[in-house]
Amino acid sequence: MDRRQHRRTGRTVAAVGLLLALGTGTTGCSGSGAATEDIKGPGDPVTALHRAADTLREAGSSKAGTSMEMATGGTRVTIRGKGVYDYRHRLGRLTVMLPEDPTGASEHRPITELLAPGALYMKNRGAGVPADKWVRVETATLSDGNLVTGGATDPYAAAEVLRGTREAAFAGWTELAGTPVRHYQGIADLRRAARYASAGHRAALAAAAKGFATAEVPFDAYLDDQGRIRKLRQRFSFVNGRQEATVAVASTLLLFDFGTPADIRLPAPTDIYAGRIAEDDTGSGA
Repeated sequence: MDRRQHRRTGRTVAAVGLLLALGTGTTGCSGSGAATEDIKGPGDPVTALHRAADTLREAGSSKAGTSMEMATGGTRVTIRGKGVYDYRHRLGRLTVMLPEDPTGASEHRPITELLAPGALYMKNRGAGVPADKWVRVETATLSDGNLVTGGATDPYAAAEVLRGTREAAFAGWTELAGTPVRHYQGIADLRRAARYASAGHRAALAAAAKGFATAEVPFDAYLDDQGRIRKLRQRFSFVNGRQEATVAVASTLLLFDFGTPADIRLPAPTDIYAGRIAEDDTGSGA
């Protein structure tokens, strides 16, 4: 990959906001509780998917692995993360690995992310941010609602997207890491998901419904015999304002080791960076 292509790759990452090229969004959407429409009985795929977020909350916590693939203009980038999530308090901690440079050496230090209702905290954010400080972003101000901004989709937010499932089909039984799972394929509507989401994610999903190229989210979901998400792949698309090109994003979530302790503490106000975020070599900036 030559220098010019390398820069295009960096801009692809910046396009989805991984390095905090902040967008603006909308807030507000009334309604609460799980979706109750389209219920056809306990074996109905739509019902199982509507309940997936509540089932995770009942499970308490788990480890999580994330993968986000982006493609635009012939360039493909994959960002990976791993960590833990506390579903009862809607708090998560992920270590996100940025893509390697063409030589195979790591180009950036891993970014530590803390996920919370309505907010994303990032450490090792990059240029202009002191090493001991966190950057805080309100997810409702992001045009994607932070479904792709951090380079990883918040596991509970991803499950809440399934509250907007309008159609789904059972695609058969399979196995993940030795666990039998039911495979469902379907389409969720972000506007509907926002209506039924928990208060912490409602405004962010409403922003995503308006910010993406389409509010429809095709997905493949794999649930175990307790209804817990073991794997979830969601596909988003939006228009990159800088290049005026449609960016395709596939976000994959793996959940395992349920019950793993997840002691997550948010930064104190004095640990949050309040200054301007400098532009870095990817071309992103605040």
